[in-house]
Amino acid sequence: MYKIGITGGIGSGKSTVCALLRERGVAVYDSDTQAKRLMAESDTLRRQIVEAFGAECYGEEGLDRQYLASQVFGNAEALQRLNAIVHPAVKDDFRAWAERQQGAYVVLESAILFESGFDKEVDATLAVMAPLEERVRRTMERDGSDREQVLSRITHQMSDDELHARADRTIVNLIRDYLESDIEQLHKMYCYEAQR
Repeated sequence: MYKIGITGGIGSGKSTVCALLRERGVAVYDSDTQAKRLMAESDTLRRQIVEAFGAECYGEEGLDRQYLASQVFGNAEALQRLNAIVHPAVKDDFRAWAERQQGAYVVLESAILFESGFDKEVDATLAVMAPLEERVRRTMERDGSDREQVLSRITHQMSDDELHARADRTIVNLIRDYLESDIEQLHKMYCYEAQR
């Protein structure tokens, strides 16, 4: 199965790109959603997370994401420890999922495609970009965040310059009509590449 990794910073529109590909029948694996599912459902992950961060990580409601976030926020070493537990499980889950899919290719959506090493799981990568002010506006509207919160999150992510340098292809998401046209062309290219 041919695999495409799609990434982009907050507010860039990578989820919009993935939604447009879904409309064309492409199966999309959202790594963030699946990581949350695995942390909630996998007994192995639960045991490893509790060993690393304490029993408080899970309550009667299941995974206490707020508590876990408080343990790793601003602590690079703790975040690295959590990622070392979760990322291998997500990679295994993605591989198994991809094998079950139909179609010419599948997509792995990940905000941290390169940072996590998920780019090694795919055949090609696409970075979705948008101007900074547009990203800030979209994120404020979507999340109800203020400007400073959004800018702080953006500064903790890989820059567009670095994404552009590392990705096989880039796409600028500015005007919806243009994006639709770009995605149609990309879809045709990926179908062609998958058959080669």
